[in-house]
Amino acid sequence: MKFERRDIILIVGLLLFMIGLIPFMSPAYAAIIVILMYFGIKFYVAKRRQLIAQDVGEGICLECGAKIHEKKCPNCDYSQE
Repeated sequence: MKFERRDIILIVGLLLFMIGLIPFMSPAYAAIIVILMYFGIKFYVAKRRQLIAQDVGEGICLECGAKIHEKKCPNCDYSQE
């Protein structure tokens, strides 16, 4: 998990969420919840990116939107031959 620019927005949002939780619970519990949320979101995004990268593979055909396999589109390239 590397630090990206959009992580600043996530951190600011979670800090504001923590401030909102403080009236209902102690600051220590609010901080623990926010830290768990941060790592949970980072883990979810990393897994989602990995699944999308697996699904896309070599790329997507711009004509029909099919997944490219062995540098050829299964719909466009094989139908023209």
